[in-house]
Amino acid sequence: MKLDNKGLLIVISGPSGVGKGTVREALFKMTGHDLVYSISMTTRKPRAGENEGKEYYFVSRDQFETYIKEGKMLEYAEYINNYYGTPLDKVKEQLDIGKEVVLEIEAQGAQQVREKMKEAILIFIAPPSMKDLYNRLCRRGTESIQAIEERILKAQREIGLAYMYDYIVVNDTVENAADKIMAIIRAEHAKVERTIHKYKEILEVK
Repeated sequence: MKLDNKGLLIVISGPSGVGKGTVREALFKMTGHDLVYSISMTTRKPRAGENEGKEYYFVSRDQFETYIKEGKMLEYAEYINNYYGTPLDKVKEQLDIGKEVVLEIEAQGAQQVREKMKEAILIFIAPPSMKDLYNRLCRRGTESIQAIEERILKAQREIGLAYMYDYIVVNDTVENAADKIMAIIRAEHAKVERTIHKYKEILEVK
């Protein structure tokens, strides 16, 4: 019996190279859930093979800035002269029909979400150690040692902000991390503050 009909907003965040995307993919492969991935909005042009409303919502810079002024962005950031962000109305639509909306965003965006939606569940994905994170970044083979060291410094700053989150999940293995996040989702749905009113209705208790 599901006592809480409204979906949860799940924010997955953490340092570059920690495996956020891989954990999210594993989470979505699990059965028995109503997870949906939040599609971002951007002002950059579509790349080959990208479709409106699938990879991104593509809008003009003027449109995006209007949404910012009107408070219609849940979170946003500017990167290489383009805006990226999460449309607030799209998130609310999914939550209202009982979907668990998952955002995979940077620490800056997670802080914005907390300010806009206090009920959001913020989960920080952490590496088992800084050495492990360094090795993961090296295995990518896409960046110079200097760039990797800069990412490590940024990661240390982001880990210092982990106290602002609701949960810390160590990505020792992808399967363990995904299992822990699913357990968090189930536990959050069982919280008294989310379920007590519905439960009293069922029992006809005032």
